[in-house]
Amino acid sequence: QVQLVESGGGLVQPGGSLRLSCAASGSIFSGYTMRWYRQGPGKQREFVERVNSGGGTNYGDSVKDRFTISRDNAKNTVYLQMNSLKPEDTAIYYCNAYIAPLQYWGQGTQVTVSS
Repeated sequence: QVQLVESGGGLVQPGGSLRLSCAASGSIFSGYTMRWYRQGPGKQREFVERVNSGGGTNYGDSVKDRFTISRDNAKNTVYLQMNSLKPEDTAIYYCNAYIAPLQYWGQGTQVTVSS
């Protein structure tokens, strides 16, 4: 069992930056693939980025070159650094921990990009 708690969301102007955090507890964090998803208003949940247990990363096309995922296994935390934010990045951002066949979700944190 893994518990995930996201933080760092908020209101930011277009072109600004935010860093989201996801703190994990309850299991061996380093063995999990950690992923970020988001769900905008009226949209389906969308894959954003992932980092596997070895540190390899994959990015969704919509955030490539703007967002960076990282993990700190000593702190059981995964981060999402978001730069050059756009209004279309407005969404609830969810953290996900995955190790086949199990996956766990956090409760989400709201990011709003608006002037």
